[in-house]
Amino acid sequence: MGRGRQKAKATKQARDIKYYSPNTDYSALQRELTGPGSRATSHFAEDLPEPDYSDYEDKYAEDDDDEVDTRRIG
Repeated sequence: MGRGRQKAKATKQARDIKYYSPNTDYSALQRELTGPGSRATSHFAEDLPEPDYSDYEDKYAEDDDDEVDTRRIG
């Protein structure tokens, strides 16, 4: 006995946490998302050149596709 009060308190706390909605500061959120300056996505616009992997293409091109996985499960 005595579990009822403890469970009721835990339920009340869980409900308070679940439905708690703090005030949102949208101007602070906007400042955080834009960051310093007005160009938020300028550094993502530059595409880096693709590295040339042609030197490694034939070195590791062993024909492993023909092997069948013969593990049995169960």
